[in-house]
Amino acid sequence: MTATVASHRKPRQHPLAALTGGARSARTARTAATLALAGAATATGFAPAAEGAPVAAVADGAGRAAHRLTPDRVKDRVNALYQEAEVATQSYNGAKEAAGAAREELSRLQDEAARRTAELNAARGELGTVAASQYRSGGVDPTVRLLLSADPQRYLDGAAVLERAGSHQATAVAGYARRLGSVRQIQRRAEDTAQRLADTEAALTKHRVTVVHKLGAAEQLLNRLTAEQRQRMAGHGGAHGGAGQGRAGRGDGLPGKLPAGPGAAAAAAQAAAQAPDPRAARAVAYAYAALGKPYVWGATGPSGFDCSGLTQAAWKSGGVSLPRTTYTQISSGPRIDRSQLAPGDLVFFYSGISHVGLYIGDGKMIHAPHPGAPVRIAPIDQMPFAAATRPA
Repeated sequence: MTATVASHRKPRQHPLAALTGGARSARTARTAATLALAGAATATGFAPAAEGAPVAAVADGAGRAAHRLTPDRVKDRVNALYQEAEVATQSYNGAKEAAGAAREELSRLQDEAARRTAELNAARGELGTVAASQYRSGGVDPTVRLLLSADPQRYLDGAAVLERAGSHQATAVAGYARRLGSVRQIQRRAEDTAQRLADTEAALTKHRVTVVHKLGAAEQLLNRLTAEQRQRMAGHGGAHGGAGQGRAGRGDGLPGKLPAGPGAAAAAAQAAAQAPDPRAARAVAYAYAALGKPYVWGATGPSGFDCSGLTQAAWKSGGVSLPRTTYTQISSGPRIDRSQLAPGDLVFFYSGISHVGLYIGDGKMIHAPHPGAPVRIAPIDQMPFAAATRPA
């Protein structure tokens, strides 16, 4: 039986191609075209706007010209755009995870359909042998009519087939009927999964376009500032303190200083030593080792991360598998009161739970903020605190 199955797996399209091929091809073409547009948006969305063009065209609904927006207003708007992009990023991550699961399920169903089709063909061959024997003996019995029927399933629905057939024929016919029903059931499940995959890929593309648009708008705003203004923004609201840290805005529109040298190693060792268990200690050590690596939306390392990608990778190094998004990571363990935080705990921000960091003690966390701001240490009161979880 194994050899027979292998021969039927090679084409991979049987028996699904006739049922799903045309519709899926059209959907795939549409998805590819949309992704191409999204890629074009990525390539063009970060280019600076023409000198004197109104910022309102990309980011400010009030219609103010660029020269009338103060650096503080630019910073607030940029932070808002980054937060909106992060919401879309988490939706993208969730859709990507769901698409991966649907793709794996579809592949499994295709393999199962190929195997069961091979069994069906073997059963049909057995029926053919019986029918040939009957024909040579001069009889044309229900088995032959089954093979010649344009609708075998409808014919099989008649109980008279089994009543008129002999014992061996009855067994063969029943086996064929059972396998035919099994193949059709798998085909229906594969059709449903293919549709779910297409819908999820469409959502994936939508979230990707949203992220690209938001990040492009933020970059255009930043490009309208002078180098001196950008430096002032970094110094005024960087990741390590300064005015405005308690405001709802992210407060770290540009990269800040990162710990380096023996001091960073000592801090990492101290935080790991204060972790509640060895798994959390390894997660903390991983987060420290990631300091300075770039934010890349949708990435889970090792060269770049988004916020939930960093926490997932950190805890994976400790032997704990976290789900992909902030919305699901918050349920990965018991909730921890802010006063009971320990190194390794996950800290979540904003009412929509759209950002996460890894707590390291002393009111600080390591997190991946947004594009242009690498993985860094920041106070947890820099953003509106929502909840904390200790992965289990």
